[in-house]
Amino acid sequence: MSAAAMGKPYRGMAMEGMIASWYARSTGKNLAEFRALGKRLAAELTPGAAVLEVAPGPGYLAVEIARLGRYAVTGLDISHAFTRIASDNAERAGVAIDFRQGDAARMPFAAESFDFIVCRAAFKNFTDPAGALGEMHRVLRPGGAALIVDLRKDATRAAIADEVGEMQLSPFGAFVTRIILGHLRKRAYRREDFERMAAASPFGRCEILAQPLGFEVRLAKRG
Repeated sequence: MSAAAMGKPYRGMAMEGMIASWYARSTGKNLAEFRALGKRLAAELTPGAAVLEVAPGPGYLAVEIARLGRYAVTGLDISHAFTRIASDNAERAGVAIDFRQGDAARMPFAAESFDFIVCRAAFKNFTDPAGALGEMHRVLRPGGAALIVDLRKDATRAAIADEVGEMQLSPFGAFVTRIILGHLRKRAYRREDFERMAAASPFGRCEILAQPLGFEVRLAKRG
């Protein structure tokens, strides 16, 4: 029986306990990537914008966005451990972020609550991607935008190796990370998959920027 049929909101193993702690430590070694993306996204935001990160994990990107301006930042993650870890990281960074535990396909937010939504490295793990897109559209304000950053199914081994090489991991950590990314690639999407899902969603369409390892998928809610 599939994860979706069983009502499981994510693919793969639960990111709880020791697994969540290991992931937080590993991704925490690559803060430069989160800082660069946070700076790029903040440049698009207006002061006071309400920002939602879907599946923020340890919260590194949300923290970077909150550091860069007067934004109301919220995070929603299915993992209880990540919700706690992200809240602790925000507190240590001295920023106010509302991290909540919940399902991306059943968001606990009122309609039209956010100006911008970002989902990084997690969309491929949702068992109900159509539901997640529908919820993103529902909680966005008219004129708002969403960005999905994720691995592409046709990423080459060379692209994976190049990405891991920039993470400054130990030889063992790099080896494990290459294996994990190769496994995650199997559940990732192709360009045509994102185009099809966007067309079937309330967004109606998307714009896709292809990179060697992944895609940036931009969606907009009509004003």
